[in-house]
Amino acid sequence: MLLASIVAFALLCLAPSGALAAEGPSYVSLGDSYTSGPGIAPPAGVADCAQSAVNYPHLTAAALNLSLTDVSCAGATVWNMIEAQYADQPPQFDALSPSTEIVTLSIGGNDNNFYSSSVSICTFIDAEILANGGSPCKKHFGHSLTDEIISDGALIGEAIHLIHVHSPSAKVFVVGYPNLLPKQGNCPASLPWTPGDYHFWDGLERKYNSVFKSRAKANGATYVDTYKGSVGHDICQPLGVRWMEPLYGGEGAGLHPNALGEQHQALAVEQAMSKAGIH
Repeated sequence: MLLASIVAFALLCLAPSGALAAEGPSYVSLGDSYTSGPGIAPPAGVADCAQSAVNYPHLTAAALNLSLTDVSCAGATVWNMIEAQYADQPPQFDALSPSTEIVTLSIGGNDNNFYSSSVSICTFIDAEILANGGSPCKKHFGHSLTDEIISDGALIGEAIHLIHVHSPSAKVFVVGYPNLLPKQGNCPASLPWTPGDYHFWDGLERKYNSVFKSRAKANGATYVDTYKGSVGHDICQPLGVRWMEPLYGGEGAGLHPNALGEQHQALAVEQAMSKAGIH
């Protein structure tokens, strides 16, 4: 599958941006910026959505000869599955039909401004007292972010259920979030948080993934783990090793997958699809 992704990547770089031309099974990609691939050239799709022509849906579709409709969009929430995000970006579920055969979904981090507000607040709090260590961001939020993640689980479960309603024959894959921060230590020049708050945030990410996994299982979908394989490729690693970009001093969108990250997400998705009989 690695060779298939490399070939797919090369073909995409030679092809014009936009939807992939394929006659294989119909595949709809739903999701937020971790799917759309902001800052990764070449661009594709709706400009507002910061979508890359080499994000994991495009790479997966090329590797498995799938006919892709990618409506993933930076900033999307679960509600944008049924509500328009922009004037030129209708509800993502509009891309689904009874003939859709494959769906991927990766969503949740933007609900209740979870991602943007918590990153901003943690960066502000930790920068003030970085030298003192501890976990000031964890202390500030307490259990509220974990509670928020758990409460979002019901919406994510309902979204998976509605995918089956719109596309009853589709195989549905719920794609988790990859590892963002190192298991130990920190790299304050890249993200000025204490080691304790790195650990705190990593726990939140793992909690989100556990919610995705449980909701996928409860609603007849397959969970795709992109976290385990990405450990050791966090924002603190050098260019060429890291799959996620730092908030400061990186290339592309900070705290998001880079081109390598999208390639390795594609590998995880391809393996899950192949296991489900999609070749």
